[in-house]
Amino acid sequence: MRKIPAPRVLPESLAFWQAADEGRYLVKRCTSCGAVHHYPRDICPFCLSADTVWQESPGIGIVYSFSTMGKDESTYTLAYVTLDEGVTVMSNLVDCDPAKVSIGQKVRVVFKPTEGGHAVPMFTPI
Repeated sequence: MRKIPAPRVLPESLAFWQAADEGRYLVKRCTSCGAVHHYPRDICPFCLSADTVWQESPGIGIVYSFSTMGKDESTYTLAYVTLDEGVTVMSNLVDCDPAKVSIGQKVRVVFKPTEGGHAVPMFTPI
């Protein structure tokens, strides 16, 4: 099984990682323009407003694109997942056969433990 390194946690993303430890997936929403964005940060990347809030997401989406790398026990699948909220996140696909993954496939968030740090959200087919 591939070991997952602990994420680098910045003050503005701490709430995201704490929620992941609780099995909750958060995204940021701008209260000025309404856009949802990821990676979580204090300033909206669309309108540059500092009026952003955390929003809980069900963590359901579809595979936008993916690539499987490595071999044997070190194989992993990197993917862009477009959440139902409209934002696209880069993550890993886990607990599935990479040969059966397809673009447009429905996925849901799962949380994987790391080496001495916060849990990391990844996705698995529904």
